[in-house]
Amino acid sequence: MRGLGSIDSLSSILEGLARRLGLESKLLESRLRRNWGSIVGEPIASNTWPDQIRYKKLYLLVHNSVWLHQLTFLKPTLIHKLNSVAGGELLTEIVLRVGEIPSRAAASTTTHPIDGDFTVSEVALAEASSHVSAIRDPDLRLRFTEVISKYPQAPTPPEWGPSRVP
Repeated sequence: MRGLGSIDSLSSILEGLARRLGLESKLLESRLRRNWGSIVGEPIASNTWPDQIRYKKLYLLVHNSVWLHQLTFLKPTLIHKLNSVAGGELLTEIVLRVGEIPSRAAASTTTHPIDGDFTVSEVALAEASSHVSAIRDPDLRLRFTEVISKYPQAPTPPEWGPSRVP
């Protein structure tokens, strides 16, 4: 049992929870989209857009091939800057692709709201409850359970056994 001197901060609880649920890259992706202009500066932000993060690779949409060529030389600097924003080494590579850059107004509406009308399954609720069991305050524990259980679960890959052929 924990003593009174070992109270965890809310941010450390959320970071641990995100790490256990595998949500670190999605949270970083959301933070990058929300603060892209202030992170990389207006000239780069107006010609690029963080599309997605997969396997520690940031897929960055670039306005045209001229910007793609220029950003090729800035990759190490961008990776260092983005990892400092992330608070750890969550990115190891940047993949540049020429593509359509969404307008800032449209891009802000593509992010999913945390509070929405989601149906919560009993399994999701039970799993969320197990993650927040260490929180002593009942109201805070209930709120965290609601938030965690509403987050859409990633589909699990099929298990291939000896009797099943892909």
